[in-house]
Amino acid sequence: MEGLEIIQAFFILSLASSLAFAFASDPSPLQDFCEADPNGSVSVNGKVCKGAKLARAGDFYFSGLHIRKNTSNSAGLIVTPVNVAQIPGLNTLGIFMARVDYAPNGGLNPLHTHPRASEILVVMEGSLHVGFVTLNPENRLITKVLYPGDVFVVPQGLTHYQ
Repeated sequence: MEGLEIIQAFFILSLASSLAFAFASDPSPLQDFCEADPNGSVSVNGKVCKGAKLARAGDFYFSGLHIRKNTSNSAGLIVTPVNVAQIPGLNTLGIFMARVDYAPNGGLNPLHTHPRASEILVVMEGSLHVGFVTLNPENRLITKVLYPGDVFVVPQGLTHYQ
């Protein structure tokens, strides 16, 4: 009987752990979206929601990343952000996007970090030298030169540059 009890106990533990694994995830959001109310004054987790009944397609839309910007400044780059100010529907979603134009003779986005976000870089034209420094175990420098169509990921919180 001991062998059967061990098998039953193993089966019950396996079932319990698989159920726990199946339900181990981030909690679902309380609402589908929370498009920002530009006139709201309270800010808890982003901006005040204007209400789902007032949502329009324009709250989730931005046009302009196809426009090249002037890079004749000391850094040799210009950033076109796409955040909740441009797309109110991004409010509370934890998403940010940007187009970065670099000067043809070489711009520099100096060492910086994003403590709460990873970064994905996509090169559309030209080439871009990118890199980040690992924290563990030995503070290694990871670098790559990107070309059109290349994608590079910088893990969350690591110091990086372009």
